[in-house]
Amino acid sequence: MSELFPRSQYIENPQAAALAAAREATFSSALVLDAIDDAHAILDQFVKFEVDVFAILGMRNLSAFIGELFAAAMIKVGAGLFRKNPHQDGYPDLLVMDEHGHELWTALEGHLREKGPFSPFAGGGLEVKATCGSVPTPAVFAKKGLEKPGIGDQRVAFLTGYDWKAHHQDTNNLLGIFWDFIDGVPRIVAVFFCNDLSRDDWGGIIQPREGGGRTTSVSIMTRGGVQKMFVNWVIMLNDPRYIAFFERRNKTMLPR
Repeated sequence: MSELFPRSQYIENPQAAALAAAREATFSSALVLDAIDDAHAILDQFVKFEVDVFAILGMRNLSAFIGELFAAAMIKVGAGLFRKNPHQDGYPDLLVMDEHGHELWTALEGHLREKGPFSPFAGGGLEVKATCGSVPTPAVFAKKGLEKPGIGDQRVAFLTGYDWKAHHQDTNNLLGIFWDFIDGVPRIVAVFFCNDLSRDDWGGIIQPREGGGRTTSVSIMTRGGVQKMFVNWVIMLNDPRYIAFFERRNKTMLPR
């Protein structure tokens, strides 16, 4: 449990009491909150280090790390409901270990290093993606006499949008995390979930350019996909600044 960031600061969606991960396997918003609390407790430990771990990671790696940390916390608090996909490029991230999932896992125990059986895993599960949203470019900030928020700076006052990125257009059963720095520490602000995303909710595949910044292909979620996720919010920080941002971006009130 995080002593620096108590779970009492969150609100839960009463309509998200039982979320379907696959078949009859469900998880609750309370489980998601447990995972947030566990992830925050680990982040609290990084604050005690003599080096700035967050700055070392950088924003892109830090966002990916937070997604991995939350996924690991879901496995921990899920009491056997999930397993981590054993292949780093596998899909989805969290494999559902209901009766069917267990049977498949047992049959594949001699092939855990192979990508094929785990991309996708026939038993299904949850994908986890994290974002801290987008803010204007440094040039835009400079015109206003300001500096772009850096590592450790809260971004909520400057946010212009948000989305999630995937390597393909078939990503579904998505737990979408939104995070920000609060008092200098990364904190999960909100978690959204949708199990009816389609290929139309993902943009065209952007291939890496020779000498470009991207090392892998990527598909960016469309505004329609983001709105689907928003409607299925699970956990939200009870802070009017973030709630107002999400409502403004999705042009609708927070579904309750």
